[in-house]
Amino acid sequence: MTRDAPSTRFERQRKRSVESSTLIEGLPGLGMVASIAVDQITTQLGLEQYGAITSDDFPPVAAFSDGRVRDAVRVYAGESPAVMTLQSDVAIPPTATESLSRCVLDDLSEEFDDAVFLAGAPARSEDQVGSVIGVATSERFERELTDAGITLAEGTGVVGGVTGALLADCYHADIPAAVLVVRTNPYIPDPRAAHAVIENALEPLVAFDIDTQELLEQAEEIQRQKQQLAEQLQQYQQQAGEQQRQPSMPGMYQ
Repeated sequence: MTRDAPSTRFERQRKRSVESSTLIEGLPGLGMVASIAVDQITTQLGLEQYGAITSDDFPPVAAFSDGRVRDAVRVYAGESPAVMTLQSDVAIPPTATESLSRCVLDDLSEEFDDAVFLAGAPARSEDQVGSVIGVATSERFERELTDAGITLAEGTGVVGGVTGALLADCYHADIPAAVLVVRTNPYIPDPRAAHAVIENALEPLVAFDIDTQELLEQAEEIQRQKQQLAEQLQQYQQQAGEQQRQPSMPGMYQ
């Protein structure tokens, strides 16, 4: 009996000499915080596309940038610092959550030592925008979060969507991982929250230096570019009955 091919696959497009990296996830979520932040990190560090993830469960679309078609879900990598990023030009539908997470763990986990995931949670006031808390899968990562000045989440909660699936799969596979939950405007793409999570959490945790000033200077243009993704994500949330769900802290979306 032949085994069915997986519905979601990683297609490696080039070789790299670094055997291990930190994976930073930048998939579309509340406030587009992860997407905006990781776009900036990939650009600033000059990361090159390492491969792409394709899936029968992804929307049947062709993504493009500056007039050229490109893979919708991409993995970028660099060597100094040794960082990998996971990015997408499409919102990940709920039906693809499990298969995408398993693909990352099955096809990529040997190439990263640890992972940092990003999730947005709705800010309850303007002053809350940009505040960050962390959740870790291991005692070691708890210490790293604390050493980086990141407050650990108190009480109980859940991390939903593809970010939650990735975090849970890393936990069960004993891969050190953490999710950074940043308070964001829940209604529009939020470059200010992305700026805050880079400056106050990712830079001290991953030990790189990112110029985030243009996130503030080009906020309106960034919001315009990400608005379609935000609307697509909102549509998926509505279909899944998640729209306007505002759970108590940490209320998390992906």
